[in-house]
Amino acid sequence: MAGKKSFSHFDAAGNAWMVDVGSKEETFREATAAGAVVMNPETYRMIREGSAAKGDAIGVARIAGIMAAKKVDSIIPLCHPLALSSIAIDFRFLDDGRTISIEARVGCKGQTGVEMEALTAVSVAALTLYDMCKSADKGMVISDIRLLRKSGGRSGVFVREQQGS
Repeated sequence: MAGKKSFSHFDAAGNAWMVDVGSKEETFREATAAGAVVMNPETYRMIREGSAAKGDAIGVARIAGIMAAKKVDSIIPLCHPLALSSIAIDFRFLDDGRTISIEARVGCKGQTGVEMEALTAVSVAALTLYDMCKSADKGMVISDIRLLRKSGGRSGVFVREQQGS
């Protein structure tokens, strides 16, 4: 069928394979992903004040997210190893007094995109916040992990449409 989309990590027989990017042009590629951790107000306050029992939860989560982005090819099958040129992870305390928003931006000059690296950075940063604070709040919820934007490569620019108001 003309225009039919297919999954790139499967061959015609349906077998999983690592996409050959050897003939792709090297371009600057960047991706931004986001997610959130929702918790009780006391946990939110402790993280914001830096008084969590295990210490600086935000600082540790930032380092964990950066480290995870650099290791995606080791933890997600069929991902290519990439020489990342930038990783930035930002945390925002939302006004609801319960939610910490996480955003990761990853960049590199290469032959394949960095979406998985950005998504993994957010995921591991959120998991680390959970780990750092689980003794105080096992009911935390990690949610809304998603790609916000990506650029570079053949498929061009993707920007997620805003949902809600």
